[in-house]
Amino acid sequence: MPITCNRVVIYTRKIDEMIRFYGDLFVYRAVRHEGDRIVELRPATDGLILMLHPAGKGQKEGQSLIKLVFDVKNVDAFRKQLVARGVDVGPIHQADGYQFANMKDPSGNSVSISSRAFAVRS
Repeated sequence: MPITCNRVVIYTRKIDEMIRFYGDLFVYRAVRHEGDRIVELRPATDGLILMLHPAGKGQKEGQSLIKLVFDVKNVDAFRKQLVARGVDVGPIHQADGYQFANMKDPSGNSVSISSRAFAVRS
């Protein structure tokens, strides 16, 4: 039986801000099920489902050691779009055949845009 990783849970106290951030910037749509406190953010195409879960009292937002990476072909152009929309995006870094730039979501989680998926490697 094949096993896939298709979902990640993000604990947050800022559900509505997170819906706007991932919806407006990365074209995710919110799906709510009656009686369920988790909000699923589903991508416009294939990709990872983000599950927004209300953070508990003892949880500190942004404390995880995980970074969400979104594949974009043109990091510079996409970064400019984000900055124009008021997102605080770090500088573009040049890696081995690709570029990336980092930012934080409204709950302080690490997010990156990267062209690594499109890198031509020998």
